[in-house]
Amino acid sequence: MTDFDTIRLEVADGLARLTLDRPDRLNGMTNQMVREAHEAVEQVAGDPAVRVLVLTGEGRGFCPGADLGHFTDGGADEVLEARHFQIVTMLHEMPAVTVAAVNGACAGAGMGWALACDLRVMAASAKMNTAFLDVAVAGDMALPWLLPRLVGASKARELSFLPGRVTAEEALRIGLVARVFPDESFRDDVEGVLGSLLAKSPTALRGLKQHYVDAERMPLAEFVEHESRRHLEIAASADTAEAFRAFIEKREPRFTTP
Repeated sequence: MTDFDTIRLEVADGLARLTLDRPDRLNGMTNQMVREAHEAVEQVAGDPAVRVLVLTGEGRGFCPGADLGHFTDGGADEVLEARHFQIVTMLHEMPAVTVAAVNGACAGAGMGWALACDLRVMAASAKMNTAFLDVAVAGDMALPWLLPRLVGASKARELSFLPGRVTAEEALRIGLVARVFPDESFRDDVEGVLGSLLAKSPTALRGLKQHYVDAERMPLAEFVEHESRRHLEIAASADTAEAFRAFIEKREPRFTTP
């Protein structure tokens, strides 16, 4: 794996941990961070051994979007290419299930990265904010595509045109996040979620992820054709046979598929 300056990437036992690592700036984005995160996610997306990716922030913040002080003081540290913004596409569509562990402030482009993941879990004290209009930009990282699919068109526009802090409790109520955990147990609770995902059949987990990716692209009849074909293939797999045996024998399944 590549060494990075603004992020950390650790991969082991089917799990990729991507940590935004500028804690002194609450993990505010620089162009270097966007480029490095894109490279890391691209590596993970191409690794067939990875079943789950978790994205989180070091220290007190998740990611408040662009580090405005950095850009004001010294300007962009490097020039981004258009492809680097496709990190949200990779998070959303890669074969692995992606989880955003929102441990602190999450706003702007950082919120876009979180929303691109399959699941979001949030610390009780954390807050989200679209924030783009507050700094006179229309935004990036696909919020207008992602947000309506989670909270509906009207609520998405409200959150975008009237930006403000969304508490964890409100984020849970409107469907922005799947779980809210106490601050003091957040890391352990996240590990529980990751462990639950990693305990599932790798074959079925990837298949279900692909179901959702296909469903966003296809008309119903075409999707059913793809879904049924994939379902029949998975149902004939060693993983499914083992899951059936384990259910009958009242034990946990032991999957051998990587």
